[in-house]
Amino acid sequence: MHIPDGFLDTKTWVALDALAVGATALAVGRTRRVMGEKQIPLLGVLAAFIFAAQMVNFPVAGGTSGHFMGAALAAILLGPWSAVLVMTIVLIIQCLMFQDGGLTALGANMVNMGVIGAMLAYGLYRGGQRILGGGMRPRPVAVFGAAWMSIVLAASACAMELAVSGTVPIGAALPAMAGVHALIGIGEGIITVLVVGFIAQVRPDLLELQKE
Repeated sequence: MHIPDGFLDTKTWVALDALAVGATALAVGRTRRVMGEKQIPLLGVLAAFIFAAQMVNFPVAGGTSGHFMGAALAAILLGPWSAVLVMTIVLIIQCLMFQDGGLTALGANMVNMGVIGAMLAYGLYRGGQRILGGGMRPRPVAVFGAAWMSIVLAASACAMELAVSGTVPIGAALPAMAGVHALIGIGEGIITVLVVGFIAQVRPDLLELQKE
């Protein structure tokens, strides 16, 4: 899902860069307001975990492969704005140190996986929690649904950006990206459920950080 250089036209990547900068500035401000000094290390630990987890690829149908995105996990544990900040840190390091995603497309990748992935995952998770009940105790169905939808919606946004740039027709890009990532999303959902379930057992207090 990481868009490389040359796949987006100038107007698209400039607009997405501006949106990413604005979202990151808001994320920094909101994170400083809601997280105390003792909680900040968790943000760094989670960023490191997501970065490492994204390096592990798993096979998908048709010879393709996918990897864990982590936006839903960050949003469930830290809240939406802190999750945007975590994903921003991960994507910047990947781009600058490992050339995973283009420099001009960095803003697009941040919007897709950070802003769209984290924000929508958080909204879906909270909505699922309200429907299913249980208070702060995470419901596996809500966790899985939020994680699965986050990666499908992020991939769909990527497809639309490629179509707007004239790189790939929307009729080809959207079904291909959404279809493959619907399969990848199953792995995303399972990993997120397992990690959130483990944390709920050993450190349930960490789930209280999502009150943003």
